[in-house]
Amino acid sequence: MVLDVLAYFDETTEEFVRRRHRELQSGGLTNADIFERITAELPYRAVAPPELSLRQLRRIVYG
Repeated sequence: MVLDVLAYFDETTEEFVRRRHRELQSGGLTNADIFERITAELPYRAVAPPELSLRQLRRIVYG
């Protein structure tokens, strides 16, 4: 349990975006909804990254 919490806080922004994209995509959401949700979630991370544009999020996921 403690290791799970530590791993969560050790996750980089890029890892978080890729993981959440996979999770939300497997839940049947469209990319438009996925990127909107990720954008809404990012400011609530332990260390919030600077605001990322849709293009930056897509680049993280698709390279």
